[in-house]
Amino acid sequence: MAQTGNRARRTGLKLAFALAALAVAAIGLGGRSTAQQPPAQGAPPSVPVSVAKVIRQDVPLWVRELGTVQAFYSVQIRPKVDGTLLQVPVTEGQEVKQGDLLAVIDPKPYQAMLDAATAKKQQDQADLTMAKRDLERYSTLAKQDFASHQQVDTQTALVNHLTAAIAADDAQVEATQLNVGYSYITAPFQGRVGLRTVDPGNFVRAAEVTSLMPLAQIRPIAVTFTVPQDALPTVQDALRNGKPQVVAYSSDDTTELDRGTLLTVDNAIDSTTGTIKLKATFPNEASHLWPGQFVNTRLLLGTAKDALTVPSQAVLHGQDRLYVYVLNPNQTVSVRTVQIKGDDGKLAILTNGLEEGQQVVTDGQSRLLEGSHVAVLPGASKQAGG
Repeated sequence: MAQTGNRARRTGLKLAFALAALAVAAIGLGGRSTAQQPPAQGAPPSVPVSVAKVIRQDVPLWVRELGTVQAFYSVQIRPKVDGTLLQVPVTEGQEVKQGDLLAVIDPKPYQAMLDAATAKKQQDQADLTMAKRDLERYSTLAKQDFASHQQVDTQTALVNHLTAAIAADDAQVEATQLNVGYSYITAPFQGRVGLRTVDPGNFVRAAEVTSLMPLAQIRPIAVTFTVPQDALPTVQDALRNGKPQVVAYSSDDTTELDRGTLLTVDNAIDSTTGTIKLKATFPNEASHLWPGQFVNTRLLLGTAKDALTVPSQAVLHGQDRLYVYVLNPNQTVSVRTVQIKGDDGKLAILTNGLEEGQQVVTDGQSRLLEGSHVAVLPGASKQAGG
């Protein structure tokens, strides 16, 4: 009976140990299961954006292009005669008027040639006078048969010869007078003198390529720029209605330099680029425009009346369409395909896709998808023309 009791006690202990082990295992498995469960995810954060209203307004139709400033008139002052450069009575950078003296080449050799040509003419005139008197005498004697007709003919030929010689003398005098005049170089138009390339005392030649100095008219001044060939009919219509306004801006496209008018259109389209060159003139009273300068030009071709507009940055370019993100009342956005008929870099004119009063996203589109939640940044809502 004692052995039976011992076996019963051992069996009870084994059962207790087994139950304890099962309990520990259950606790361990329960802890691992809880740790492996993923945490609950909250709603995605809203994307901060800027928006603008779709509005109707009158929109100036500007064509924006890069232009190059050039002098209205420009010339390299070169000598027309050989000689020593005696004077340059103007300073570099000086403003001169038409006819002002710019340089003097030694005129003495040409004055001497003029004096010689004048003396030769006077001598031939004296000979012609005497020959005419002899011709009159021979003609009278021939009528009375005291002189032969051959003498009359010979004297007539001499008179004609001297008459031709005087005509040649006149041409020689005129040529030498020109050379004397060319010794004094004057400004062909009002302008600004550039940097001098030859100093007084040097011998200059008419055949030399190097000029004495440049002269450029910068008031008024010209700007040339190109527009696409498709814009040519609109430009021609604007020219027929007057002189379209052109505004020149600095290279950063923020500082206005001057306002002018379109002068003309070139006579041919560049077939390699599909563009045509235009020329505008500016008064340039403040001398903000300088030959060779690059400027941003804006050509006004008219006004679109009561046009539906959005800021240009709201319009995005897809693979085969233009689209915008429209703000919904529940602070989500929807993708909307649009069509435009003009975009000057600031405002896009819509023809289809939106209605007046709707709001479109103008900044932050890179993080948006259809149905994205957004948060409009304070002070970021503005009108299309703002």
